[in-house]
Amino acid sequence: MKFDRINKLIQIMETFNLEGMAFNPGPTLTYLTGLSFHLMERPTVLLVTRTGRVAMVLPALEKGKLPPESEQFHAFPFEDDPATWAAAFGRAGEWLQVETGRVGVSAVRLRFLELKFIEAALTGIEVVDGQEAIGALRMKKDSDEINCMRKAAQIAQTALLSTLKTVKAGMTEKAIANELVIQLLKSGSDAEIPFPPIVAIGENSANPHAVPTDRALSPGDLLLVDWGASWKGYYSDITRTFTFGEVDPELLRIGEIVMAANQAGRGAGRTGTPASAVDKAARAVIEASGYGPAFIHRTGHGLGLEAHEAPYIYAENDRVLTSGMTFTVEPGIYLTGKGGVRVEDDVVVRDAGLESLTDLPRELLALEGWMA
Repeated sequence: MKFDRINKLIQIMETFNLEGMAFNPGPTLTYLTGLSFHLMERPTVLLVTRTGRVAMVLPALEKGKLPPESEQFHAFPFEDDPATWAAAFGRAGEWLQVETGRVGVSAVRLRFLELKFIEAALTGIEVVDGQEAIGALRMKKDSDEINCMRKAAQIAQTALLSTLKTVKAGMTEKAIANELVIQLLKSGSDAEIPFPPIVAIGENSANPHAVPTDRALSPGDLLLVDWGASWKGYYSDITRTFTFGEVDPELLRIGEIVMAANQAGRGAGRTGTPASAVDKAARAVIEASGYGPAFIHRTGHGLGLEAHEAPYIYAENDRVLTSGMTFTVEPGIYLTGKGGVRVEDDVVVRDAGLESLTDLPRELLALEGWMA
């Protein structure tokens, strides 16, 4: 149990006027406890109160993962019979002594299953969206977290270079994606990677969240790869785009524009500037080129224990950046039916600017130069 982080959460609950918070298996529960649990048909819930009490309701078979109980922490296990589950939550509610007020939960993670047990156990409380509090808890990374993310970026880049050596004409998006997963694991990634790699060839690269298909690589194509690795639970998320053979001159042009937009975005952030400044700087380059309508998503998103977390980098977000925040800078231009280019880097906010954790070349590169 990481009580230093739990104490940090308690301070945040005071700021957000929350009497408690509840978490089911996922990155925040792991962040607070150092423990990993499966999200399954049996509920597991961590409950923390503003008074400093910590309770864990969980299947009895999982209790062996827990540290010894203490005055601050207590476990409430239940058996496989679902009829026993409500009683375990009820005992936890009595021990926590939260009778009124607001209890925050993750609006994007907590399920109906856990919600009903929490509401029944903590009668008189109001369950509210605690996503902002969670963001405040995890947005600023310490040096150990940043080092894990730096390692995840190195693993991902090594894996891509190994994968490119295997690529040849006629290879499908699915085959390239599968090889990349193999190389991620061989290069040292945790088994749970942040997301299945996006490998998009030719016209498919105009879809920012393309799913690999049987589209085969042929001369004249772009190859866009969006992938990441995991190290000790922390993620990287990178995109690079390659050419294969002689490609349409317009695609070469948008490659230059996107690289310049990426550079502008990475140059626009530092401690004290709003997140919106990064988006506006990258977007201004693309708009000035005449391709503004073809940049169809925000410039970036936070990164850490999740592939997408706070802070989010879009033009209307005036959240002030502070040292230790981590996020992506990933402008793109997408031409339907022709192809798209995206260049994505992982960065850390520093007082003097944004430090990039990723350093692969950002220009459109000829795939032939990377193949074995």
